Amino acid sequence: MKLFIEKSKSLIHNYLNGKFPGPILKANRGDKLIINFHNKADYNITLHWLVCMHISHNIFNFSRHGVRQERNPWSDGAEYINQCPIRAGKKFTYKIQLTTEEGTIWWHAHSGWARATVHGMIIVYPKQGTSYPFPKPYAQVPIILGEWWKKNVMEIQGNANKTGGEPILSDAYTINGQPGDLYPCSKQGTFRMEVKQGKTYLLRIVSAVMDENLFFSIAKHKLILVGTDGFYTKPFETNYIMITPGQSMDVLLQTNQFPSSYYMAARSYSSAFGAGFDNTTTTGILQYQDQSHHPTSPLLPLLPPFNSTQASTQFSRRLRSLKSKEHPLNVPLEIDTHLFFTISVNLLNCTGSNSCTGPFGKRFSASVNNISFVFPSINILQAYYNNIHGVFEGNFPRNPTKNFDYTGKRLPENLLTPDFGTRALLLEYNSSVELILQGTNVLASDNHPIHLHGYGFYVVGWGFGNFDPEKDPLGYNLDDPAQVTTVGIPNNGWVAIRFRADNPGVWLLHCHLERHQSWGMSTVIIVKDGDTAQTKILPPPHDVPTC
Repeated sequence: MKLFIEKSKSLIHNYLNGKFPGPILKANRGDKLIINFHNKADYNITLHWLVCMHISHNIFNFSRHGVRQERNPWSDGAEYINQCPIRAGKKFTYKIQLTTEEGTIWWHAHSGWARATVHGMIIVYPKQGTSYPFPKPYAQVPIILGEWWKKNVMEIQGNANKTGGEPILSDAYTINGQPGDLYPCSKQGTFRMEVKQGKTYLLRIVSAVMDENLFFSIAKHKLILVGTDGFYTKPFETNYIMITPGQSMDVLLQTNQFPSSYYMAARSYSSAFGAGFDNTTTTGILQYQDQSHHPTSPLLPLLPPFNSTQASTQFSRRLRSLKSKEHPLNVPLEIDTHLFFTISVNLLNCTGSNSCTGPFGKRFSASVNNISFVFPSINILQAYYNNIHGVFEGNFPRNPTKNFDYTGKRLPENLLTPDFGTRALLLEYNSSVELILQGTNVLASDNHPIHLHGYGFYVVGWGFGNFDPEKDPLGYNLDDPAQVTTVGIPNNGWVAIRFRADNPGVWLLHCHLERHQSWGMSTVIIVKDGDTAQTKILPPPHDVPTC
């Protein structure tokens, strides 16, 4: 497939193949995708495929969100991690080998804030000759939740970095690129989904939102969740979903209501005390065919309050893997590598005589294990593969560098300032890993959606407060834990994930709230080669971009 990126003539935004959202890629489980990408924009970029796609400032990268990219980190698309940006006017061929992914995943730019408009869906159907683990739906409908700024999104991060404050708030959320008629002058900008009564539809939902978790619901209709991040789940019925940036969900909708028009709607779930957020609501319209009742305004769904951690938790705690013969699990039971990462928002003193616009006249920062990640000038994969020294350090700590009451209400001021570095954690091939992701209240707690490139992992436990290594593992779900590529750490809480490090390469772990990633809430995990040719990183492609 050929993809090209170009700048819109009417607004300062970039689009892929002239579309917003970008084109939908379709494949069957186990297929190989070859994407010929041509950067016709003014910026450099990368693409990440979830599977896992990503973009860079002035240069673009694409990332396939949720794709393992088995032994091929060269096509993962994380800028300056495993790929240099594709410069304006240049080309690159992405090769994506699908393995166990099945369902809805997505791709997006992984450079600066370009993913706000450069993103799209990937639909992975079952292998030919096999079927869904639920009755075949009457039709399938893609729904991409997005976030829109009137200003140039490629300048938002830079402007925020200059002031040290938060990025400006978005002007709207969108459903399939349309804000909906609750916004001014947007009557014509509303997504409409026409349905027949008495049918079952499969909604393929992706959150390409930049900075907020969202609640999503359809008035008077139940939703049945059947998949997350390209993995099937045990079906459960719900009035709403809570979806974080980076996540995808497969949802069945039964059109069993009186033939009329009903709003679908999404608005933010914001759990960080004092943080600004876009408190608007995007809508689409579910419109029955042959309806006899034509309301002047469709009925709005009852969404949870914007700050309802209880509603978020009630939804997320119900996620379980399908666990069937066709879709088995491989949860590591014996662990040889224990990791513990703290996830924090920090503050820095301003340089010079002027104060910054962050809290207390300081500037925002963020960290993992109190280390704020600094992106290098060449990609880490290239440095690791070619044994180039001085690009990164392989000494990222396996445990917090400072022990404290992580979720305490009054924390010492000396915890606010992080260290800085381009530091990576090295893992032995095929090690069985348990990673505790511990949220903190260093500046303010939040629900952090953490994404790990190159892996689907199992969420075996979660809770509020500080993780207790003696008591909390007793409550782990090792039977049918949810398998995902992005997980939300509960506000002032923790999650425990497990995976087997059987995909060699250089992989980014980061918060999918874009402002937090830009402040340094990232780190790199390097999985070493195995002993055989089949367990080593593939050689770089001939057209790999150079820095």
